[in-house]
Amino acid sequence: MQVPKISLIALLASVLAAQAAVHVDQQAFGTSLGGWTKRGNQAAEYPLSGASYRTYKPEITPTPDGGLFVSLRIDHVRGWLASDDHAVLEITISPKGNIDSAQSTIAIQGRSITTDLIRSSNDAGQKLVGMDRAVKIGTDLVADLSAKMLRENIVEPGRVSYPAVLRHNYNLLFQAIRTEGVLDAEKPATGGQPDPSKDKPKPAGDPAAPASGKPADPAKPTSPPPPAVKLEIKPVGEATKTDIPAKK
Repeated sequence: MQVPKISLIALLASVLAAQAAVHVDQQAFGTSLGGWTKRGNQAAEYPLSGASYRTYKPEITPTPDGGLFVSLRIDHVRGWLASDDHAVLEITISPKGNIDSAQSTIAIQGRSITTDLIRSSNDAGQKLVGMDRAVKIGTDLVADLSAKMLRENIVEPGRVSYPAVLRHNYNLLFQAIRTEGVLDAEKPATGGQPDPSKDKPKPAGDPAAPASGKPADPAKPTSPPPPAVKLEIKPVGEATKTDIPAKK
C-alpha cells in the first residue's frame, strides 16, 4: 500500500519543526551546577557565598506561541535543625530563544517576597535583543528583589545572598537555551539577504563552470572561412566535349 505524498510531506514538516523548536538543555544546565546528583538525581547542590543551595530540575511547559515557560525551584539548605528557605524563579522564553520576562518568589520563615514581573517590553527593552535583553531583565530582577528584601530587614547569611543565587541560576539557565535550527530557518548564512551570485547563470562559454554542465565550446576563428568549391557531378560513362580529343 502506498502512503499518500501529502502525508509524507506533513510528517516531514512536523519533524523539521520539532527539531527546530527552542529548548533547554537540562543536562548542560545541571552540569554547570555540579550535576543532578541529589534527591534521586533530580537536584544539584552547590556552595555559594558561604552557604549551601539546592536547585531542582526545571519544570518546562511549551507556550501557545512556540516558546517556553520555565519554573525553577531553588532551596537555601540550612542544616538538620532548621527548615530550608525556598525560592521559585519563573522565566518565559520566546520562540526565538530570547528571554521575554522573569519573576521570582522567596519564602522565608512564613514570609513571602515576590518581585514584579520584569518584562522586556518597556522603552529601553524594545531596543535590546538576545544577550543584552537577558542581561537587562536579570539586572532588573535582582535589583527589585534586593530592594524588597532590604525593606523586610532580612540580613541573615545565606538569606541575604538569595538574589545573587537567583541571578547565578538565571545566567546558567540562559546559557542552556538551545536554538539549533531556529536561527538557521529565520536568518540565512548570508546575513538575511540571498546571495545573487548563486542563482545567476554563468555564460555557456565559461570553461571554469559551464551552466549546462557540458564542456565549453572551443573558440571559433575570427576570420571568415574560405568559400566552398563548387563540384560538378557527372553521370558514369558520360563524357563532356572537353573530354574528347580533337582530330588532327
